[in-house]
Amino acid sequence: MESVGPVTAASAPQPPQVCDQVKAMEHQKTPVGERDGECEDDCRQGQSGTSTGVTDAAPDGGWGWVVLLATIVVMALTLAFPSCVGIFYTDLQNDFHADNSQTSWVPSIMTSALHAGGPFCSMLVERLGCRQTVMLGGVLSGLGMTASSFTQSIGQLFLTAGVITGLGFCFSFQPAVTILGHYFVRRRAFANAMSSMGTALGLCVLPVLGNYLHTELGWRGSFLVLGAVLLNCCVCGAVMRPLQLSKRRGQPLMDHGPHLPEEEKGQREMGRLRRIWRFLLDSLSKHMAFDQFCNNARYRVYAIGLTWMMLGFVVPLIYLVPYATANGMEQTQAALLLSILGVVNIIVRPPFGIVFNMPWFKGRHVYVFASALLVNGLSNSICCIGSSFNVLVIYVIVYGLSMSVVGSLMFTVLMSVVEMSRFPSALGLLAVMESVTLLIGPPLAGALVDRTGQYFHVFFACTAVVVSAGIFLIVSFSLLDRRASQRGGGPAEPPGRTGADVAPGCQYKSVPTEGDKEKASPPTAACSATIWMICDFGNII
Repeated sequence: MESVGPVTAASAPQPPQVCDQVKAMEHQKTPVGERDGECEDDCRQGQSGTSTGVTDAAPDGGWGWVVLLATIVVMALTLAFPSCVGIFYTDLQNDFHADNSQTSWVPSIMTSALHAGGPFCSMLVERLGCRQTVMLGGVLSGLGMTASSFTQSIGQLFLTAGVITGLGFCFSFQPAVTILGHYFVRRRAFANAMSSMGTALGLCVLPVLGNYLHTELGWRGSFLVLGAVLLNCCVCGAVMRPLQLSKRRGQPLMDHGPHLPEEEKGQREMGRLRRIWRFLLDSLSKHMAFDQFCNNARYRVYAIGLTWMMLGFVVPLIYLVPYATANGMEQTQAALLLSILGVVNIIVRPPFGIVFNMPWFKGRHVYVFASALLVNGLSNSICCIGSSFNVLVIYVIVYGLSMSVVGSLMFTVLMSVVEMSRFPSALGLLAVMESVTLLIGPPLAGALVDRTGQYFHVFFACTAVVVSAGIFLIVSFSLLDRRASQRGGGPAEPPGRTGADVAPGCQYKSVPTEGDKEKASPPTAACSATIWMICDFGNII
């Protein structure tokens, strides 16, 4: 394919206003429109001459469907993977002579790294773009699982399967979620619901594949093959081309504009430690939305509720297979439970996505989300009734229905409480907060099993945690909406949010558009860059 030279300032449509910093930047040639109409003109006219890898398709369709399909595959390979480690749980305990608490650190570290790596992923996206970052994550996760097949201790497995593979999942998953949010604006709720179906697809396929590989090759051979399977994230990343070619690629991370000669001279005279300290502070401000957490009450409540929810949300998926096998169920039947859970999600998520995209649900997504958490938490108590296959099938069906609602709305709610230009940094902070509870949740559950000798205590504890998180969200958002209605403003909206957020969807540059930067009220909004997310599973849904 031949590439055509980029559109210059002379040939591109000229907007009435341009950001002052952009005017001063010599390398930034293409102006960016501030208004939605101008943005649409730029997308239609300015992109026609851009180079290969930049699509001229409008949001909510076109190449966006290919990106949606790739995101589904990425989520199937990343978010669903930690819950399938339970298939190899007993073998890991026997080979490394580890107890439940020690073994549970493997999926725990993997899931925590998937979320905690959000800020680092954001930096990579700004430097490399979403496409290259997703491909890098595929390589990293594949190498991590391959190296895991050669480990000789549980500690080595923490590093390879936990840290390396988990970071690879993060680098693949979060950019995919972010670029999908820019490709779809009007159909965003539907696109998020469909993409979250990838987790269901992974839960349906990976347990069957893992059980087959475990039977034929053992856990070491299975990890080797699964490492090769994870390399398919590279293929998915290859099709995630941006909507507009980023002119900032290669720009130093913290360079937000040209410095005056005096400033450059002063920076050269700074000590190395001082410059590193400033770099760290600027990076935290840029990639983690602390200002949103302090000033946006709805984001703060949502972040706290999700962080607490993650303490018990993914634990049942990790301990379901060990619980079933410990009570005399065959390994094949136990793995089939996870596949049934995946099938339920695959069947119900598309219609849920269509329903939740209806106008009536606008402004009510968070209440549907919280109600689903109540059902999800209460469903864990079904496991305490019995451990037969029929009882556990009923459990996974109820759990899967509520999990589908949670997964379909998790990102939609986050996008509704913050403006789209702040979504990546808001997602980054939320991911780091969630990583703490995701890290300690499974080991705490393992310690509970070691102490009591019974798995059903874990499901009781998960019921209490998830139900309390749902109640907290319902009560908190009800109070916030009541306060907003008393002021005469209706349901609270994110500060600075306008209309359908067309501009971010119209232009995707792996960093927010200039128009968004000018509209954002906090000074740090000009520094927000791409990523999290995550996540459907919690995400781990």
